[in-house]
Amino acid sequence: MYRLDWLRNHMQHSDTYARWLHQQFAYEFADQPLDAWQREFAEGQRSGEWQCLVALDGEHLLGGAALAEDDLPGRDDLGPWLACVFTTPEARGQGIAERLIEGICGQARSQGHGRLYLHTQDRADYYARRGWVPLERFQAWGAEHTLMWRALQPGALDGAA
Repeated sequence: MYRLDWLRNHMQHSDTYARWLHQQFAYEFADQPLDAWQREFAEGQRSGEWQCLVALDGEHLLGGAALAEDDLPGRDDLGPWLACVFTTPEARGQGIAERLIEGICGQARSQGHGRLYLHTQDRADYYARRGWVPLERFQAWGAEHTLMWRALQPGALDGAA
């Protein structure tokens, strides 16, 4: 059985998780070498800029998701962000990603945030089924993406900005 915990408590997995993200979202890292991203990601765990929740089976890393201060260049007006959602292929189909996402939503809520944002290239339907609302479509990294938001607090339902 897997458990969720904060990556800052399991930093031995930071480079591995950062590598998975670098591979999965290669279009976002085209100008950033892996070792530079791994350093930035690890520092983000220490500073709180990237609060990453991970799923572990014993000490085996299954995936994670992050609460990020900033995740979309040029959209400093929005945040915080659900970012870095990834599970290993063998861990998919078990509800792990959904639990990770809910954990990040809970963390954002506990910090007093009323809304959470995300952007996705190809998973808008997945997020929409889980209560996320499309805000706009945009072009980035050579493809169309969807910017979405989700209310976390009562009263946060009256618009996304």
